[in-house]
Amino acid sequence: MSTRTDERASGEGPLFEDSDFREQLRELPPSAKLVAKVLETNAPLSQGDLAEQSLLPDRTVRYALSRLGEVGLVDSRYSFHDARKQVYFLRQ
Repeated sequence: MSTRTDERASGEGPLFEDSDFREQLRELPPSAKLVAKVLETNAPLSQGDLAEQSLLPDRTVRYALSRLGEVGLVDSRYSFHDARKQVYFLRQ
């Protein structure tokens, strides 16, 4: 289960309502904002799943993930279903 789902279960609001989160996201490109929004509702997701759900090209998703990672908004781990793949999720 993802961290985002755990937060919702505990009654806390979505990250996009957090002013600090929004401020960090404000300076990022639109593709990074879209990827963050997809991750907010569906994390953890692989890069391919993010491309499919966001309708962005793989290369754009890679760039968005790198930008989100640079500002500390996204993290990754190996998939429990396929250890060859990384899955991404939003940080607290």
